[in-house]
Amino acid sequence: MTAVRPGDRSDSSAPALGGFTAGQLVKLCDLAGLEAADAEIYAHVLIDALGALAERPLDRPPPSDSFLSDDHTPVEFSLSFLPGTVPSLRLLLEPGCGAAGLRQNGRTGLRVIREMAQRWDFSTGRLDELEDLFFPSSAEGPFALWCALELRPGGVPKVKVYLNPAASGQERSARTVREALRRLGHEQAFATLPQADGYPFFALDLGDWDTPRAKVYLRHDDLSEADAGRLPRMSPGLGSAVVQGFFRTAAGLKSGDGPDARLGGRPVLSCHAFTETATGLPSGFTLHIPVRDYVRHDGEALARAVTALSHHGMDPSPLLGSLAAVTSRRPRDGVGLIAYLALTHQHGRPPRVTTYISSEAYAVRPPVVVLPHQVATVH
Repeated sequence: MTAVRPGDRSDSSAPALGGFTAGQLVKLCDLAGLEAADAEIYAHVLIDALGALAERPLDRPPPSDSFLSDDHTPVEFSLSFLPGTVPSLRLLLEPGCGAAGLRQNGRTGLRVIREMAQRWDFSTGRLDELEDLFFPSSAEGPFALWCALELRPGGVPKVKVYLNPAASGQERSARTVREALRRLGHEQAFATLPQADGYPFFALDLGDWDTPRAKVYLRHDDLSEADAGRLPRMSPGLGSAVVQGFFRTAAGLKSGDGPDARLGGRPVLSCHAFTETATGLPSGFTLHIPVRDYVRHDGEALARAVTALSHHGMDPSPLLGSLAAVTSRRPRDGVGLIAYLALTHQHGRPPRVTTYISSEAYAVRPPVVVLPHQVATVH
């Protein structure tokens, strides 16, 4: 990884992490149609959530190897698109980044979430019910807690938390997910999930949601287009052709690549959202393609994102503006600015496409000449 921006800084004029990422956020708020007053509120929320880390100058290395981004910036942005409207802006952050160990990381994250609950008057009851599962005294895994904010007009966001099913050991991940679903009333849900190679995240909606979700994320190694089409468990849901078409576009499959061509790099993720307890079936499905592992540079990732958005009747121009809002570099000069492309369908709502945008506060991955994980066909 080569640090090319903010650059080789060694003096006191180096920007701090909080100011740098808050500046990116303010520009993105404008693209998402949020008023300047809302942008200012959300910038302060970001800085407050980072705590003392917000004042850390960017000429110092990341305080810890945050799993949230490739360059260990504990902040990521995303734009969620629907036809005929401006995209919604989301902020993902790791409040406990830089803490002394995962246990302290998780405790810091819980404290920040509970402070948000007091500020915006929402209950943390569902999270409290799972605390012993996801915050053991000897925590393991790549992270403890992430917080996602869906930024709305008025300065009060929707809040989500992402938890680590491997907190008590990778071998216990499936049992942890099953028990978490059971405690939340989804006793049949685990049995409806498709086969997976891992359980990287368990997520909860907290606060002002019409139908709060419990979300299970699954890891799929060496996934093929045909496999992707069989992942949704919603009824009714996205047809396999829609899912496979998005997979082909985001993965960059060519006309000669058959349905058994597999992605051998960073794994594809699926997300299954549960809102009702009667049937055990999910009410939402998302396919996450880690596009940054399957392009030579961000120019290619941007082209795929524009194709996917246009295919689903969504205006790609805010995405173009969003890249300029977070960086001055050209897309072809690095890879990873567009981290994931995702297609989501929730019951009662039209499909949406989400683009995940890296802050790159610490480093930019250089472009590659030859893809390190070429698409391989397994016979």
